[in-house]
Amino acid sequence: MADESIESMAAEIDQTTKQIKEMGQVPPQFEKSNIHCVTIIGQIEGHVTMSPQNKTTKYEHLIPQFVAFSEDNAIKGILLVLNTIGGDVEAGLALAELIASFDKPVVTLVLGGAHSISVPIAVSGDYSFITPSATMTLHPVRMNGTILGVVQSFEYFDQMQERIVEFVASNSEISADRFRELMLAVGKIAKDMGTILQGQQAVSEKLINEVGGLHQAMTKLKQLIKEREEQN
Repeated sequence: MADESIESMAAEIDQTTKQIKEMGQVPPQFEKSNIHCVTIIGQIEGHVTMSPQNKTTKYEHLIPQFVAFSEDNAIKGILLVLNTIGGDVEAGLALAELIASFDKPVVTLVLGGAHSISVPIAVSGDYSFITPSATMTLHPVRMNGTILGVVQSFEYFDQMQERIVEFVASNSEISADRFRELMLAVGKIAKDMGTILQGQQAVSEKLINEVGGLHQAMTKLKQLIKEREEQN
């Protein structure tokens, strides 16, 4: 037992030393929590691998994680933190649908920004927050590369855009018509269509529930977890 204790202490010292070298600080002592934090940062990577210079969130990494979270009885709720420029449309929408169908409370928090296809992800939880300085960019579906100039191409874009509009309208208080109007607005973004909303504007447009930061998001999530437990 004494040898095991010494080995455990040595391992803790090694871990602390490593943390000091890498992070420049002594690691804090955490108590066991029933809340798990998930971050979506950089660019949402889908079917095409981004260059190594891009900071990405890979959707194929998050999908199995949420399946595992659903089966883990120790996890009672998820705090989803976003600071992303968007990315692959289908990957972003897949993540949004996954989170919306998650069977435990999810609170989303927009820090910095949640742009483009990350907008549906930001509204996919049970309750959403945005910091005062954060922004959200709403614009039509766009695609790079060669596009066939035929009617079917435009119909495809329209169908994909309507999928996004319907999801956002179903998972927030904004109407489909108002969201579509903001997406197609002209004169607000140089050389482009769309609208940029800051923290309070996103709440005023009923896209996000409330302006707040980490404290408010954690308080709300704990409240939702307590309500869920009382119902069960």
